[in-house]
Amino acid sequence: MKILHIPCLEDNYSYLIIDEQTKEAAVVDPVEPEKVLDVAKLNGADVKLVFTTHHHWDHAGGNEKIKTLVPGIKVFGGSIDNVKGCTDKMDNGDKISLGAETNVLCLHTPCHTKGHISYYVTGKEDESPAVFTGDTMFIAGCGKFFEGTAEQMYQSLCVTLSSLPKPTRVYCGHEYTVKNLQFALTVEPENAKIAEKLLWAQNQRKSGSPTIPSTIAEELETNPFMRVDLPEIQEKVGSNSAVEALREIRKLKDNWRG
Repeated sequence: MKILHIPCLEDNYSYLIIDEQTKEAAVVDPVEPEKVLDVAKLNGADVKLVFTTHHHWDHAGGNEKIKTLVPGIKVFGGSIDNVKGCTDKMDNGDKISLGAETNVLCLHTPCHTKGHISYYVTGKEDESPAVFTGDTMFIAGCGKFFEGTAEQMYQSLCVTLSSLPKPTRVYCGHEYTVKNLQFALTVEPENAKIAEKLLWAQNQRKSGSPTIPSTIAEELETNPFMRVDLPEIQEKVGSNSAVEALREIRKLKDNWRG
């Protein structure tokens, strides 16, 4: 499978997933449909499916338009997320196939929104899988708890997403990496992996390149929200449990002005 970044709005990403054998494609959160379809055309891809991570306008706002531009397109979204233009409502564990070699598993990852879905995509055996995490998980961060609790975010991040294979490539909904890593250093100033990745991310942005994808392995080393099971992280934020630490770090991030 081939995955292409499509920068949209100010700091959003849509993604084009192309099954290379058939050239059938899916788009993730096509908030600017014309832009996405232009990229598909340039790559000779035939867009058949839309994967919507959640109902917020900057992710689902292009669904109705893409349905008029591509008649018959299927639009997937969480069954309890009230996604605009949704034709196929998905629940945790539901599967979708794309082309000949690409398979998708829907993972319910609630908290940012109640019905948020992350899409876990596998291709040929020799390819690393990919996961499209919308606004549940960012590189070195997580989404605000708009419709859920710290318990739900813990389940989404530290149980569901953390258990994916370590080489899984992580594609999230926004380019927030530099700020997230700067904040992560305030939680773990001695974490050399965070400092190293921050330097790399700053260089990527200076050259106009994305900081995405990361991998699950990298996130477990550098994302404070995914490291809350560690007693030393809990201690740093004065908490006695992983969930409490997650709640506390989110509070600190909400009030942080980096």
